[in-house]
Amino acid sequence: MEKLAVISPAGVQVVEQRGIAPRLPDLAGKTVGEVWNGVFKGDETFPVLREMFRKRFPDTKIVPYTEFPFFSGDDRPHAQQEVARQIAALAKEKGCDAIISGNGA
Repeated sequence: MEKLAVISPAGVQVVEQRGIAPRLPDLAGKTVGEVWNGVFKGDETFPVLREMFRKRFPDTKIVPYTEFPFFSGDDRPHAQQEVARQIAALAKEKGCDAIISGNGA
């Protein structure tokens, strides 16, 4: 019987995984930025999220996705890292304590 080699279409991990920042204990008085890549109707869902934030945390400032440049997806790790650096720098410049970087079903 002949043996076949199988290669996963998902590929191998080429980027070292790191931990994420700890969650903020509370969003009251914080500045929260929205980052959208054009997927899943962010133009419809972010306004709803903003209204929910205003009701729950009236003194929370929201920096809408329209104040961040549009970053479309890219499968290359190098490009993803560069976009992440740009978003982080801009969020810091705008005083963001937290970012909503995804929303969806």
